[in-house]
Amino acid sequence: MADTKREIERKFEFGSEKAARRGLPDLAGTAGIAAVADRGTVELDAVYYDTPDQRLAADGLTLRRRTGGADAGWHLKLPVSPGVRDEIAAPLSDTVPRPLAALLRSRVRDGGLEPRVRLLSSRTISHLLDAEGTVLAELSTDRVRAEAGQTGAGPAGAAAGQTAAGPAASWTEIEVELAEGTDPALLDAVEKAFRAAGIRVSDAPSKLARALAETGTAPAPRPAPGPAEDTAGAHVLAYLRLQRDALIAQDPAVRRGLPDSVHQMRVACRRTRSALKTFRKVLDRTATDPLGDELRWLAAELGADRDQEVLHARILDRIAELPRTLLQGPVRSRLRTWHAARRAGTRRRALAALDSKRYLALLDALDALLDDPPLRAAADKPAAKVLAKAILRDHDRLATRIAAARALEPGTDRDLALHEARKAAKRARYAAEAAAEALGKPATRQAKAVKAVQTLLGDHQDSVVAREALRDIGLQATAAGDSAFTWGVLYAREEALAAAGERELADVWANASDPALRADLTP
Repeated sequence: MADTKREIERKFEFGSEKAARRGLPDLAGTAGIAAVADRGTVELDAVYYDTPDQRLAADGLTLRRRTGGADAGWHLKLPVSPGVRDEIAAPLSDTVPRPLAALLRSRVRDGGLEPRVRLLSSRTISHLLDAEGTVLAELSTDRVRAEAGQTGAGPAGAAAGQTAAGPAASWTEIEVELAEGTDPALLDAVEKAFRAAGIRVSDAPSKLARALAETGTAPAPRPAPGPAEDTAGAHVLAYLRLQRDALIAQDPAVRRGLPDSVHQMRVACRRTRSALKTFRKVLDRTATDPLGDELRWLAAELGADRDQEVLHARILDRIAELPRTLLQGPVRSRLRTWHAARRAGTRRRALAALDSKRYLALLDALDALLDDPPLRAAADKPAAKVLAKAILRDHDRLATRIAAARALEPGTDRDLALHEARKAAKRARYAAEAAAEALGKPATRQAKAVKAVQTLLGDHQDSVVAREALRDIGLQATAAGDSAFTWGVLYAREEALAAAGERELADVWANASDPALRADLTP
């Protein structure tokens, strides 16, 4: 079993030997701190693990096995924002606990974890208390010794102190970690008091990062996120790297069930797949099409749970809009029952996909594509010309689909055609966003205009799906002997909303197909 807590802290160090001799200032009276209570000294022994190529350290993650102190065990720390991390803890064991290993799977994959650094810390602890004696924060001063290199023969060997010879470093670090519910402004007040005493904010984001830096064992710095040169190939590959990294980063968030994580992971899949299609003059599609198929599979496996949740929320909103006189029968309870039955197993389906060998093969294939891309002749040409042509091709494709849909009579065929237009709008939008760094404002304006079309068509498709669901629920109500009246009313409202969207499409599309937008993009 793993426990999670949000860790909000700030690390400091003495700015000079003189400041170190003076020690810490008395923080009583600073902000809401009424007293500082000494909690003694503990000895901590932590071994940090990583892949052989240090993928965790490169992404700012830390995995350690620590003995000593009140929270001995395994700890995985995931960055949230500067100074904020989520710490996920599990009990001591000789191997990495399965819940933590699962959260690292997108980075570790079929490889292994090995001990990289051992940190021995003598920690002096104080609690910062308010006037009622409530703990506001923990203040600790750590005298740290870092020993880099292979550490013991697994966790048991590391715990026994079996450390291979390697570079070492020592330093003193001060840390202030907020208690749950404490205003983060307290850290600013403490920092101000520390600065006056010659104590500055540490440059290192974590002990591990400092240990790796000071022992000369830090991973090689990652290349800048943007393109290395102004060619079409460099821009497309830089965009694909961003999406690959987003896919990997969202994996643990999806496993933890964090809000919007499934959506963001699925968007990364779709953007990658769209780019492989849009920029077919840059990357050989005979090599990328199989990868696109796998990305479509993953997006579908992830999407079942979210799609059902979005549909449920939409119907709930429509029910809330109805006056009570139109609510006939156990409407909300029937919706809950229907939703529970439809959603059963959808989250398990998403997690099963992330635990599959097929998913790991997909991640490896993405890495292989980026390491040795199947570039075509256009890849060496100036980015602006090649990418602009790609955006215009996708825009023309969207225009064809919208014209075909609008030529049809209202009904199922038109609904299907508008759904195809929606997918084309999404691809056209992603193409413009991918080219924004090379083309600047013209691409940004194009993306914004096409997004409006995508949003309108998306709402239309949501209405189509909602009507199918409402018909299904209405039939269930009838079979159970309940009134289906309310479900019919909701169906009619969705039908009216879809018709209104179809009428609005002409104006929204006219804005997106403004010749001035095309002229700005024309090479």
